[in-house]
Amino acid sequence: MKNEKIKIGISQGDINGISYEIIIKALSDQRINDFCTPILYGSPKVAAYHRKALDIENFSFNAVRTVADCNPKRANIINVLDDNIRVELGKSTKMAGESSILALDAMVKDMFANSIDAMVTAPICKENIKEAGFAYPGHTEYFQKNFNAEDSLMLMVHNELRIGVATAHIPIDEVSNTLTKELVYNKIKLMGESLIKDFGLSKGKIAVLGLNPHAGDNGVIGREDVDIIKPAIEKARDNGIFAVGPFPADGFFGSNAHMQYDAVLAMYHDQGLSPFKILSQGAGVNYTAGLPVVRTSPGHGTAFDIVGKDLGDPASMRNAIYLAVDIIRNRMRYEEVSADPLTKQKFDNGGKDVNVLDLESN
Repeated sequence: MKNEKIKIGISQGDINGISYEIIIKALSDQRINDFCTPILYGSPKVAAYHRKALDIENFSFNAVRTVADCNPKRANIINVLDDNIRVELGKSTKMAGESSILALDAMVKDMFANSIDAMVTAPICKENIKEAGFAYPGHTEYFQKNFNAEDSLMLMVHNELRIGVATAHIPIDEVSNTLTKELVYNKIKLMGESLIKDFGLSKGKIAVLGLNPHAGDNGVIGREDVDIIKPAIEKARDNGIFAVGPFPADGFFGSNAHMQYDAVLAMYHDQGLSPFKILSQGAGVNYTAGLPVVRTSPGHGTAFDIVGKDLGDPASMRNAIYLAVDIIRNRMRYEEVSADPLTKQKFDNGGKDVNVLDLESN
């Protein structure tokens, strides 16, 4: 793959949502073709419908049957739907849910075949995709199951800001009972490994948020922070992971404490994503850490309320594509470093040159 352009598969998401608008706008920037070959799993008919609704004339997909037929200098599209597909802008329909599943499954099949190098998923509607038979709470769980990963971490990324969540798509009243020392430790471990392998850091600094107000005030306001989170952090430190906390969540971001760390682990979905979306201003990316493959996604939903109004911002989709490319490159570099003991020593030393004589004397 060193001499080939990275191939990025993109699933179409919900055909009635904002997906096609942000995909077309992102891929209209020709510079993206310098870094990768984008391949949309979707429908030329649906793409044409959205182009017409948005009055976009200076863009077109290169329609192909397989990845092997793709033009490395164009935005390509593989048709996964039949001609009976019906677009209903801004509406949640079972047909749209079925279409989302077809695109996902086709992309995953090509990923298994090593035909593509990474996957970017456009937003789906949880309601209609479940109605169509999707058996997972979201993309994260779908990919974890399909690629037989023991665990995964929902990691939101925007430039140097990285926020993961210990528990993702579960009701708030289940969070406390779901948290265990092992679960929190495993998420910290996944985050630490991802910072090194996926983001090219020699060793990441991780801040861990508490669950309760004031991080429990030493057990006065709930025991989870003392009995679960703190022991998990201590175990991580015992295993060589730079983890600190638990921090009270309310003042952590307001005081800009997050800028002192390479990543932050929140305990539940909104605790992490609310500050993330404020700080990233709609340009953030959702990355699934812990998988043997690379999967990113825009950090927003279907936006049914603005579909067809030319209000969709492609920044998050564009960043999702670029992040997928970056992670592929970082993983390749990590593998090269791991295969060369001298280079690995330099990598572990923070990128500083290593004296060969020093190595021989150890």
